[in-house]
Amino acid sequence: MQTLNESDVTDYLYEKVNFFPTKEQKDILNSAYRFTLVAGGEQAGKSMIASKYLLARFVETEGKGLYWLVAADYERTRAEFEYLVEDFAALGLLQEASKRVDPGRIVLVDGTRIETKSAKDPRTLAMRAPNGIIGCEASQLDLETFYRLRGRAAPKRGWMFLAGTFEGSLGWYPQMFTSWASGAEPDSRAFSLPSYTNTYLYPGGIDDPEILRLRETASDDFYLERIEGKPSPPQGIVFSEFKPDAHVADIKYEPGKEVHLWMDPGYASAYAIQVVQIYDDQVRVVDEIYEQGLVTDEMIEIAMSREWWQDVKWGVIDIAGNQHQAMAAPAEVWLEQAGLYLSSQKIRIAEGTERLKGWLKIDPKTHAPRLVIAPHCHGVLSEFGVVPNPFDGQSRAYQWKTDRDGNIMGDIPEDKNNHAVKALIYGLIDRFGYGYIDKRNTITVKRWS
Repeated sequence: MQTLNESDVTDYLYEKVNFFPTKEQKDILNSAYRFTLVAGGEQAGKSMIASKYLLARFVETEGKGLYWLVAADYERTRAEFEYLVEDFAALGLLQEASKRVDPGRIVLVDGTRIETKSAKDPRTLAMRAPNGIIGCEASQLDLETFYRLRGRAAPKRGWMFLAGTFEGSLGWYPQMFTSWASGAEPDSRAFSLPSYTNTYLYPGGIDDPEILRLRETASDDFYLERIEGKPSPPQGIVFSEFKPDAHVADIKYEPGKEVHLWMDPGYASAYAIQVVQIYDDQVRVVDEIYEQGLVTDEMIEIAMSREWWQDVKWGVIDIAGNQHQAMAAPAEVWLEQAGLYLSSQKIRIAEGTERLKGWLKIDPKTHAPRLVIAPHCHGVLSEFGVVPNPFDGQSRAYQWKTDRDGNIMGDIPEDKNNHAVKALIYGLIDRFGYGYIDKRNTITVKRWS
């Protein structure tokens, strides 16, 4: 694809709308990647850049196109919408534009349409496939919406441009930024757009007195995230190898194929059940049950109501699930009420953690992940630090113990926010052993009828 800055037409359009990009803005606008993510500092001009990016890609589209402006709600599309109305009017290409953004519509003289979409109404994201998508304040979109949008762009090989400000450095957006910035994805790239590149607000650039004052007074995390547009992730994430662009995929349960239930029982914290189907050596978490304050009887009731229950053949549980407390052991309840025998074995924390870390590596032969998780599995994804905890909406990843300065202490993680990842560890070791090539062919798990 020809890079955008090589297009005389694009340069002409920019001049017509009185836009003269800075070096940092040019780097973004010249991106020939299909998927672009911009992490901007506050007041960096993210909305303006997003609108100019659409203007440039509009020139490349043959015939009338369809473009979406998508945000967590309609109001967050307003800035990009108004920039585009103004620009296309200045170019003499505007035929009509709605007065509202909820929803909003721009129609150009060649029939091209630009429509606003709200993630609050998923039905609006099930329309015909767009040529391109602008994610407005994209850091506020959830992971499921991202994958839904990526799927909608697929039929036309459409592009996506995501722009937002980091609101903390845990979650899919900062993780995606780190992965794309590294060049790990050949068709994706991430850029930082610091606040001080907006020389209208900060004439002195990085040495502007206001920027210097912020650098001196604000916390390091705030300055990096909100001014530099760079993530400042907390120290001590146990499974830093987990990458949402590699390990999260829009996978579905396949009827008729064996289902495994890998579980770690709990009550006050979480009772986690990972619903797994295995394709050769690829483990796919197609669903989960992740609940708080429920006993085993209630978890069984939920499981038996799911469509995949008919295909459940195997199961594994934390060895503590065989222990009697004030009531029957969870494994016994599963056997008595569901006819499902659950395997278990004692696993050392360090060995189990290393097993899952190894499984998160990309297969060097197929270049495919060995573990993929459906985006709606918020319990396990929250423990990997990709989405907020489903119980309280806070970031609660599985972490190593750290001191006051954030330095990792020892080799044992904190025993919390780990029920789902422990369930994965139990299942991987039960099914494949401790080494990747050490497959267990005799599994002591069966579904009783």
